[in-house]
Amino acid sequence: MPPDGIDGRRPGAHDIGMPTLCRSCFTETAEAASICGRCGSDLLVTHQDLNDLSTAHIDCDAFYANIEKRDNPELKDKPVLVGGGKRGVVMAACYVARLAGVHSAMPMFKALKACPEAVVIKPDMTKYVAVGRSIREMMRNVTPLVEPISIDEAFLDLKGTSRLHGASPAHTVARLAANIQTRHGITVTIGLSHNKFLAKLASGLNKPHGFTIIGRAETSDFLADLPVSHIWGVGKVLQKKLERDGITLIGHLQSHNELELTARYGQMGHRLARLCHGHDSRKVVAGGRRKSLSSETTFEEDITDAKTLKRILWRQTEKVSASLKKEGIGGRTITLKLKSASFKIRTRSQTLSHPTQTADVIYRTAELLLENEANGTAYRLLGVGLSALEQSDHCDPLDLADPNAQRRKQAEAAVDKIRARFGRNVIGKGRMIEK
Repeated sequence: MPPDGIDGRRPGAHDIGMPTLCRSCFTETAEAASICGRCGSDLLVTHQDLNDLSTAHIDCDAFYANIEKRDNPELKDKPVLVGGGKRGVVMAACYVARLAGVHSAMPMFKALKACPEAVVIKPDMTKYVAVGRSIREMMRNVTPLVEPISIDEAFLDLKGTSRLHGASPAHTVARLAANIQTRHGITVTIGLSHNKFLAKLASGLNKPHGFTIIGRAETSDFLADLPVSHIWGVGKVLQKKLERDGITLIGHLQSHNELELTARYGQMGHRLARLCHGHDSRKVVAGGRRKSLSSETTFEEDITDAKTLKRILWRQTEKVSASLKKEGIGGRTITLKLKSASFKIRTRSQTLSHPTQTADVIYRTAELLLENEANGTAYRLLGVGLSALEQSDHCDPLDLADPNAQRRKQAEAAVDKIRARFGRNVIGKGRMIEK
């Protein structure tokens, strides 16, 4: 059973004097109930701190999959997976598919084995991005302090918005969720608390279409019975290490002081000591600056041939370069990603002396990284990405050590202009041609 508070209620939620909000008609009362007295809805959130908390985390429910269900009502009750073919991975799984044990990032062949009746849909990123941007704009109409985490989730700082909207943060964010559903036909889940860690934790406890509150006074008790994996940043490796030390619940961490945890787990121990008691001083930062940009592809069949891998690398490089140019940014660190036939991931990186957004520079750097890995190993995936991003003002300065670099840059710019006018497929590099 989930811990108390998972649906926004605390123990004793049916006592008199517990603030309650109806998420359907937005009626607020001072008494807890199971059904709204005004509209009859059971979508109620009840908590003693309902009107006093202002840090929210909003997460779209099975974002890609639910957009596809929205656009095709025949899929409503069917298990839907968004991702590549049998060789790819699951990018999103609807909640019907999740009941069969399917989850994001699962290899598609394993997902179809677990849920053979699933409908697999190729991703339409243009559509998803458009919806994500619209939802983000709706968030910013509520508060300027919106910190995106990904295309389908964000933190909101609602402190000080009560006067603007004439309602509590809980009321405002509940109305926002309803407006998102009305406009875009998808549901979101809300976590509301007194800091970012707890807000995000709360939003993951009662999906889909949930609204969970973690108050100040209940924080430690609320956390105590949760697995350590609920702490943001505790992955499988650290979880196993903690389990070997007899620590499986957050409450076990609470029984150790900061010095003990730091001595045992280093800097991560210091972090665990704070988070296990619900302490998080991070602020919601507007903008949520992008940290990286990448492109990758999963092959229909494993590839060992170096020339074939290089051709695919060039295609991925062009995609990344085009995205960088479109967003007016560049990056210093170029990372090559490979996944072997046995699903082992290899990443190799090279940091440049200056940021770049030029496909030629990205490719030449990544090609050198690839040459060391293209040794006959069978690969099922290849990708390339840039990090350490910054505005394009300082990208690709004149390189006196390479007099041909400027000429290649100018040639690439000319190709970009032609493609902008006539389409991306009208012209290509010779390295794309099979030999």
